[in-house]
Amino acid sequence: MSVLRLPPLPSLRDILKIYKLTAIKQLSQNFILDTNLTDKIIRKTGNLADSCVLEVGPGPGGLTRSILNQRPKKLIVIEKDTRFQTTLDMLADAFASVNGEMQIIFDDIMKVNMSNLFPTSEIKAWEDKSPRIKLIGNLPFNVSTPLIIKWLKAISERTGAWEFGRTRMTLTFQKEVAERLVAEPLNIQRCRLSVMAQAWTRPILHFIIPGSAFVPKPDVDVGVVTFVPLSVPRTKHEFGIFEKVTRHIFHYRQKYSIRGAETLFPIEHRTELAQTMYKLSDLDPHLRPVQLTVEDVDKLVSAYKYLLEKHPDIEFYDYRSSRRIISQRHAKNIEIVDCTDL
Repeated sequence: MSVLRLPPLPSLRDILKIYKLTAIKQLSQNFILDTNLTDKIIRKTGNLADSCVLEVGPGPGGLTRSILNQRPKKLIVIEKDTRFQTTLDMLADAFASVNGEMQIIFDDIMKVNMSNLFPTSEIKAWEDKSPRIKLIGNLPFNVSTPLIIKWLKAISERTGAWEFGRTRMTLTFQKEVAERLVAEPLNIQRCRLSVMAQAWTRPILHFIIPGSAFVPKPDVDVGVVTFVPLSVPRTKHEFGIFEKVTRHIFHYRQKYSIRGAETLFPIEHRTELAQTMYKLSDLDPHLRPVQLTVEDVDKLVSAYKYLLEKHPDIEFYDYRSSRRIISQRHAKNIEIVDCTDL
């Protein structure tokens, strides 16, 4: 299929000058003005022809132009900064002139309900191939991690854009975050984010973009990552409890993993309950967090849930709080489970 030719438009650099648009540091804005680079990013998203595409944070429209050139059936852009309305309206008008549809929404992506944005005709069964829906974004650094956690939760619950099936997303992250997302066991970059991403998706790091390619130049390089939701997740546990256990285990990344697991429990019985948790999981408590697979963490979550059934009060324990959520009376009444016969 030939590439769509939009009507002649001013270059991005000219648009920034004409409308006196500059990046706002507080919003972590960095623009990509090189069309060869934006085209390269969009090629990694797969075939966009006849697809419904949602772009997060289009800014002046660098990636947007490359998306439109691939002839999506519909493009929805969600931008928080209303300064870009004129530039985005210009692209919408150009796309409309070739019978394309572009919808512009000025809102915070963290608050948007995506389940209302796509036609029900695009719904696919979870086990089928991905629907003709793509999420794309050159994300501001200050929103990238909370947004991917929010979307991983939506994937686990099959809500929002994932009510339509295994919707793929291609997003940019700081290089370090991108490398953490794909880090396998034994990789020094492996962390909570690695386990969470790999429990419900197959993250793919395509390439690294040097910071010099952005305007203004950030202090870090940027990685382009695609997330492919798994037809069969690597855990059956709820997102909340899986994230909680994972977060605690990686709290002390350089120590034995049981040290982090201990923080799940009140001090009075911390050692005994953490050891019980590892016995139930048939795991060596001297494993480092970076050595754990998703399946290992899944076993630890199962063991933690078993202990919650035996001792419901420990669910509300928060080791970070200056005062204990569990009273001394409840903590002293916890009876340690003998796992020798389990």
